[in-house]
Amino acid sequence: MSYVKAVDVLPDEILELIQNYVDGEYIYIPRKEDNKKSWGENTDYRKEIEKRNSMIYEEYKTGVKIKILAEKYFYQRRVFKELSYKKVKMNKGK
Repeated sequence: MSYVKAVDVLPDEILELIQNYVDGEYIYIPRKEDNKKSWGENTDYRKEIEKRNSMIYEEYKTGVKIKILAEKYFYQRRVFKELSYKKVKMNKGK
């Protein structure tokens, strides 16, 4: 999200109307419902996380202990238990 100056993008009439409500204040204008993007859609971060999670799960399947994975990836053991449960559940559906 970036800031733009209202004076640069809005007609004078609309700017004056808005100033009647919020004169000199910051205002957030949300995206239209059909223009909204889901988390990670603008970057490859979501794909990177899925790739990392798949690597972790593959290591787990080969017998690497959760304690070792937690230390290697700097996570709490609980996170790996949840991750492995989700992956097992996903693989059953295939």
